[in-house]
Amino acid sequence: MDKETGLIPALMLVISLVVLCDGRVVKVPTGPLMHVEGQAVSIRCDVSAYEGPSDQDFDWSMVLAGDRQVNIISTIDSGFADPLMKDRVNNGEISIKKLGDSSVELRFKKVRATDSGLYRCTTPSTDSVVSGNYNADVELKVIGDSLKVATTLSKSVVDEGESVQLQCSITRGFTEHTFLSVTWSVRRGNNPLEDILTFGPDDKINVGSNYTQLYADGGFQLDLRGGGFYALVLKEPKPTEVGVYVCTAREWVRQAGGGEKWRKILERTEDVGKVVVTPLAQSLMVAVEKQTDLNVGDTLNLTCTVDAKGLPSLSLELMWLVRSSDGSGSPRVLIHIGRDGLLQNGSEAVGFSRVNARTFRLLVHKVDRSDSGLYSCLVKAWLQRGRGTWYPAAEKTSDAVQVLVTLLEPQFKVTLEAPLTPQFTSDPTELRCQVTNLLHLQDGHLGVTWSYSSTTKDVSQNEVMIASLNQHGDLLTGKQYKERLERGDIAVTRRDPNIFILRVPQTRDTDMGSYLCTVTVWTSSRQGGWEKAKDVQSTSVVVQWSPKVPVLRVVAQRVREASTGGSTFEMTCDVTGQNLQNPAYSVLILFEETLGGKSRKVLSLSSESVLQLEEWSEPNRIDSVVLEKTGQLEYRFRLYGAQVSDRGFYYCRVTASISDQGKELREVKAVNESNKIEIAFADTGLVFNISVQSHTSKVLLGDTVKMKCIMSTLSASPNTGDVAFEIHWFQSSERAVDNGGVPPLISMDRWGVVKKTGGDRTQCSLERTDWQTFVLDVYKAEVRDVGEYYCTATPWFLSPATGVWTKGQDLKSSPVFLSIKIELLDSLKMPVSYGVAAAVIAGLISVLLGLAVSHCCFSKNPLHIPRPRNKLIDLEMD
Repeated sequence: MDKETGLIPALMLVISLVVLCDGRVVKVPTGPLMHVEGQAVSIRCDVSAYEGPSDQDFDWSMVLAGDRQVNIISTIDSGFADPLMKDRVNNGEISIKKLGDSSVELRFKKVRATDSGLYRCTTPSTDSVVSGNYNADVELKVIGDSLKVATTLSKSVVDEGESVQLQCSITRGFTEHTFLSVTWSVRRGNNPLEDILTFGPDDKINVGSNYTQLYADGGFQLDLRGGGFYALVLKEPKPTEVGVYVCTAREWVRQAGGGEKWRKILERTEDVGKVVVTPLAQSLMVAVEKQTDLNVGDTLNLTCTVDAKGLPSLSLELMWLVRSSDGSGSPRVLIHIGRDGLLQNGSEAVGFSRVNARTFRLLVHKVDRSDSGLYSCLVKAWLQRGRGTWYPAAEKTSDAVQVLVTLLEPQFKVTLEAPLTPQFTSDPTELRCQVTNLLHLQDGHLGVTWSYSSTTKDVSQNEVMIASLNQHGDLLTGKQYKERLERGDIAVTRRDPNIFILRVPQTRDTDMGSYLCTVTVWTSSRQGGWEKAKDVQSTSVVVQWSPKVPVLRVVAQRVREASTGGSTFEMTCDVTGQNLQNPAYSVLILFEETLGGKSRKVLSLSSESVLQLEEWSEPNRIDSVVLEKTGQLEYRFRLYGAQVSDRGFYYCRVTASISDQGKELREVKAVNESNKIEIAFADTGLVFNISVQSHTSKVLLGDTVKMKCIMSTLSASPNTGDVAFEIHWFQSSERAVDNGGVPPLISMDRWGVVKKTGGDRTQCSLERTDWQTFVLDVYKAEVRDVGEYYCTATPWFLSPATGVWTKGQDLKSSPVFLSIKIELLDSLKMPVSYGVAAAVIAGLISVLLGLAVSHCCFSKNPLHIPRPRNKLIDLEMD
């Protein structure tokens, strides 16, 4: 009995656990829920695994000591609220909100400190069996709003390279399980706040995405002194970092149920102030002492002073610059000292020293005239941001100072003479430029520049440089004269140290004009190069003569008449020239279909005897035209196989050019055309005759027969590529095409494609042996091949000008008769042969049959027992 009593509670416990596991579940957030007084608060309640209707009801109540409940609000009973809560429920300060059939929220508009306590969510049962839990409790803690933030800015306006401190003092009432974070942000212009750095709530530092590298380089630091003091130090901010800086304090609690997530419960934000960074360029001052006058050989001593308000982290990069005295051109770097104090660019002639941290000295020993110019000092100020890299914060160049180095200027005169001038075109010209009364040249060098300008009514225009000799004697060519100087058409030389020569071996008409020379004195510079010290220009010399007009005459003469198509035409072009020195002629043959009509170029012969087909559009007649030089001033044109399309007028165009000492053509001097000679033979056209030839008219049975269809012309022979034939062979008049449309025996189109249309009765083939012969082969002649054979031909003509084929008139040959010889002996050969063969075969069969029968009848048979001879004798005796 005791055992049974002990088992029953155990079974009930198991059943209860099963029911609880499978029954209704009411859930609220894991507490405690921490909120600040005056904030809106909502507490959610969910029910699941229930029976009954899907829409569930909820009751919220507050649990006091001793498990006493104060009813707050219900979804099913409007009078559920306890009198202590009724006013707050009625005025909406406390409300309930259904989120769904199985979810609800208890809401406080402004939670009070007295609302702290344990809240219970209850769901009335709709289950058939009571199982699971029907209520759940969660603790709400309401703390007071005691968070306060005070900010201080160490300095609102700072110089670039100077640090600034953003101070933030935070106080609050202590509450267990709450944590604090501090965030510094910046607002630039109208842009939204951008977080720089956040400290907390778990004593960790989070840097804004745009400030990660700056923080790593030490661009800002966090100052935590304790006692609610928090500060962010901006290390050497840049001018671009101007903005309003903000400090934000937040209180946090950990999410209920443990874990690492945080929930913000309170936030306070205060402006620290606006930070303005004055660029270093505004305070950077660079100065060099005033104008300096020196003599050649003195020492140049310049000092550059830099003032930058004594920034300790400032590093200076310095360059001394010089440019021409008139300020033109780009400045040249004399010496370059890096911010590390090392020489990056300079020369041995230039010295440099650093007097102190802000003073730099330039020394140039033994100056010469090339050292004159405008000197300035360029300074780049570099700053380091925290532990990061250096960056150029400012750059400034001092006012330029004038340095003038005086030198005794060379003195000399320049005269230009023309000892040799042309009287005619192609005569030589020589000009002489001489330097006299030369003083104070010292170690300088002389150079010369030759110039030319055209002359119009005694006024020089369009001056261009021909060539020059520099201080080393190197030739520098002008753009327009480069080719002539390279060919040797113009020569520039130096005959003596003070004499320069310009020579033109063959002067052109375009060389008439005004010439002058400019002599330059070059002196060596401090940099090791050369510079111009003085230019002196000569008076101009005019080169001019009265040119004679070239005269060119061309006469064409007929040598051979083209009287018929296919004949040869020949004419000569005789040339006569006057006022032309060493002319070279090129000849062009032209053709006009009608007199005065559009001309077409046939072929040409250049002055170098290069023959060139021009617009000759007869690809199959390339060798039909010839142009050759047959005499000193005679050229002969020949046209072979004249055709109808060649009829028209032919003439010569001759171009005379002046040769350059027998090397290359220089310029065209005259062009003229000859009289026109006509080709005008009568057009008889192409006339064809068609004939058939056969090697024999009688053949034996089985022989091969050859028959030729031959085209012949009755006029000039055409070019083989301009004519094609379409051929048809017929056996007799009954099979002709013009008789009921019966196809021919065999045919070949104008492209050479053979087509057999006469069936398989006649074995034949058709081939072309040359452009006008077509051979028909009949193989193994039979009696049915006897009859008349003839061919028809259709000529096609190609137009050389248009490339279009034109069909001509159909031609028909006379017939040729084919007969077969059948002789008596030949007629008996086959029958006799057949008879003899049949007799031999019959005899062989008879012999074989006899042998077989005898073998069968007289062979030994085991069933046959021969009688004994004596018995046989006995019978005979009887």
